[in-house]
Amino acid sequence: MVNLDQNFQTTTNPNIPDLYPGDAVSVHVRIKEGDRERIQEFKGTVIRVRKGGNNSNFTVRRTASNGIGVERTFLLHSPRINKVVIERHTHVRRAQLYFLRERTGKKANLKQRFE
Repeated sequence: MVNLDQNFQTTTNPNIPDLYPGDAVSVHVRIKEGDRERIQEFKGTVIRVRKGGNNSNFTVRRTASNGIGVERTFLLHSPRINKVVIERHTHVRRAQLYFLRERTGKKANLKQRFE
């Protein structure tokens, strides 16, 4: 019997450090527009990290203009991600921070974790 998981196993992106829910990150993504490529930065808070081999991903949430929340999911093994910069770690007690969707302003702030 052939093990299909080994045949389709991708290599991890070395530009992505270990991410945890609550981290404030800056994700630099390569965007293709026509025949040109550019790097776009997406800053926000990691609200979930899903681990599942090739399908592992993480979701980042930020507040856009007029207080509108924007969430974006990135694949951990994606070659489109140029780099991920962790700006700060925060103290959280949940694995998925969906409660941040209903919070705005100071209520949406998370306490910084000092190591």
